[in-house]
Amino acid sequence: MTLTSFSQTVTSQTTIPNDTIVGIKVPTAKLIIKDLIKGDGLVIENQELQKVIKLTNEKLVLKDEIIFTLNSKINNLDYIILQKDEQFKLERQKSESLLKELKSEKRKTFLYKMGTLVGVVAVGFLLVN
Repeated sequence: MTLTSFSQTVTSQTTIPNDTIVGIKVPTAKLIIKDLIKGDGLVIENQELQKVIKLTNEKLVLKDEIIFTLNSKINNLDYIILQKDEQFKLERQKSESLLKELKSEKRKTFLYKMGTLVGVVAVGFLLVN
């Protein structure tokens, strides 16, 4: 088994062949530099815009969660109101039935009192005669 290796001495030599050097006039070089700087600025601007879009999407998700939570609270409060309305309805029915019972009890006690009075008067009349 053999391992291949690379020489580290070759990489330290930096020789540039003459055929890769291109001569550019100064105005053209300035335009190239401007374009490179502008391109770099656009890359940075694009990255920042991506961050802004990401933050906006996170805010949108958060707002959706808040809206869902508030809607569920509204539903819960509506249910509570409905239950309270039913409770008031039952209390009203109980109150009405208690009033009916009270009226019937008043009638009974009135009749008992009248019966007792008639009985006392009849006994008194019989005793007098």
